[in-house]
Amino acid sequence: MNLRALAIAAPLLLAGCATSARAPAPAPAVVVSSATWQQIDRDIVSASQQATEQTKLFARGSMEHWRIRVYEQTEENFIPWFSSYWTQEWLSMKVSWYTINAGGEQDASATRLASYLLEQYQERVLAPVAVEIDPDAILGQSTEFYAKQMAAQMPLIAQRYGVPVAQLNGRLQKVPAIALGPPPARDASLYQIISTTPLNTLPAYAALIDKIHTDGGAKGIASTDAGMAPVAKRASQRMESEMAPRGAASAVAAAAGKLVGGLISVGVVGIRAIIQANDRPDSEALIRSSLGNTFDKAWLKLVQNPTTGVMAGTLHMAGQVERSLGGDEQPSVGSGVTPVEWQPPQSTTQQIEPNVQGE
Repeated sequence: MNLRALAIAAPLLLAGCATSARAPAPAPAVVVSSATWQQIDRDIVSASQQATEQTKLFARGSMEHWRIRVYEQTEENFIPWFSSYWTQEWLSMKVSWYTINAGGEQDASATRLASYLLEQYQERVLAPVAVEIDPDAILGQSTEFYAKQMAAQMPLIAQRYGVPVAQLNGRLQKVPAIALGPPPARDASLYQIISTTPLNTLPAYAALIDKIHTDGGAKGIASTDAGMAPVAKRASQRMESEMAPRGAASAVAAAAGKLVGGLISVGVVGIRAIIQANDRPDSEALIRSSLGNTFDKAWLKLVQNPTTGVMAGTLHMAGQVERSLGGDEQPSVGSGVTPVEWQPPQSTTQQIEPNVQGE
């Protein structure tokens, strides 16, 4: 082949390569009638309602698990600690100190003792259980569960009506799911909710969780302090009544000399141990009753409250989606959440007796 032939063939070869490397033309958009879009909107609302119901079951089951673990930890760690002889001795010293520094304030020792017992309850019960599960974790898991349920339904809806997923996604970008702005970063569309992984990386989601915590005040089960109040008051009154005889016995022991005084002191300790042992069943019954009733009311509020409970994130998103697409009703957390009496685990012989009733 001569040089002239090569000069003619080279441009043709280059043109062929350029043609083969060219990207394919995008598929033309499918024309979707307004009636079809309306039906798709109704299916999205239906999917949201079903996802909400599934999330309620998930959240309720998780909260039941948390509740049982709190009862078990209370029975195994807190009640034996509180009832022990040496804890009672230590609490007596604290009550004495509180009383001395009360400055005439009524029930000061009981109030301060309740605060101390609440700190111990947090340390010995709530914090260990929170390593495994707690309402804040359930709130986040439930919200993400709803988002995943919705994400799984969207391709099925697109396939059902022969609409390309890209076109459906474009419509989902106009459907609000979180509406907390301004600024715009506090808002998110349904498309953002179902396509962001993990969900907690979405700024609007973080803003939603913060709002739920703010509206709910102190997080978790902080109202347990109401259950501590009668326990602390009873313990404080008993310990204060024991102070005078205890002080007199100590004075007699000191006056009697080292040998006899030591025997008297041992006798006083033995008598106090007997008194505390006799009082122990009543003390433990009071703990179970007070903490059980208060905890159950707080637990029920976490399950049922639509703005501050574990379903609050899901209900906010579902409400935004369904209202924007013409849903008739606001999602409710109440349906399918019926309070039932807690049954103690078989692994423990004596448990807190809850009384789950709405306020």
